[in-house]
Amino acid sequence: MSDIDPYMEEVDPKWKEAFVKLKKVIDDHIPNGFEENFQNGMPTYIVPLSTYPEGYLGKKDTPLPFISIAAQKRHIALYHLGLYAEPELLEWFQEEYPNHMTTKLNMGKSCIRFTNSNNIPFSLLGQLVSKMTVNDWIALYEGQKK
Repeated sequence: MSDIDPYMEEVDPKWKEAFVKLKKVIDDHIPNGFEENFQNGMPTYIVPLSTYPEGYLGKKDTPLPFISIAAQKRHIALYHLGLYAEPELLEWFQEEYPNHMTTKLNMGKSCIRFTNSNNIPFSLLGQLVSKMTVNDWIALYEGQKK
């Protein structure tokens, strides 16, 4: 049993169905090479150390995170570090969002928040997840470090 299993069991029933569906959408759309892990207290899709041994922030024991998901008290959060690092991807997402949703985008630098479990654009999130490969993410991360 991974650390993700107990996390999934503890998700508030109010968010559970939508959270499980969000995780499945990510699992179904994330490009090959990313691995599921438990990082910073939440399910996270990472670049494994076998692929990127430099590690996150130079920590050789910490895989490079890409996407994390969390069920918070008042919302479901999707943290997509590519949105923070790649302006074109962020612009695409912000332009595409109104084509899928009638509600205002609730977003921080890399965090997309959904406060209504019945109003999540799963197909759009699947597209978002699929847009960046492991090699794309490593190159972008390396470029940001400079």
